[in-house]
Amino acid sequence: MEIKITTSQTLKILQVLSWIIFLGLCVEAGGITVSTIITLFINPHGVKNFWEGSEYLSILHSYDVGHFFAITTMMIIVSVLKAILFYQIIKIFTKIKLDLSRPFSLALSEVILLLAYLALGIGFFSSFGYNYSTWLTTDHGMAKADLEALHISGSDVWFFMSVILFVIVQIIKKGIEIQAENDLTV
Repeated sequence: MEIKITTSQTLKILQVLSWIIFLGLCVEAGGITVSTIITLFINPHGVKNFWEGSEYLSILHSYDVGHFFAITTMMIIVSVLKAILFYQIIKIFTKIKLDLSRPFSLALSEVILLLAYLALGIGFFSSFGYNYSTWLTTDHGMAKADLEALHISGSDVWFFMSVILFVIVQIIKKGIEIQAENDLTV
């Protein structure tokens, strides 16, 4: 007996996975934002409420609230951009309605271009967070941050992904042109 998985089934599975990842990223972004607000304005000891990286953030908060705010702002921006990125992926499944008989569309091109810009933004803010953390370590003698725990690592991967998405957008634009030419000749 052979199990055959169709493209439609694969797309449904990817849609469900995208929703799960999106919800997780929303929880992460909300958690970081709320923990930062609580720590800055309500309870300075709330820094222990961060899920990951709380040890580093505690040290940073006790050292200088401004540096704490800068790092947590980078964390918030990166996590919100990731959530927006996955929301845009969900939009591809729900709002754009992929027509596999005519796979190239202007709407798809625009969403993928937005994904490329979001990936580029994530890369920039991750890189800035990395550089800021390195600067704190070298110039201020702070402990080395675990950037993976702070969710601001991997800027090079995000830059690479944005370039790939920009290339895909150009391919889709060429596909739109070819589709339009074929429609005219029929």
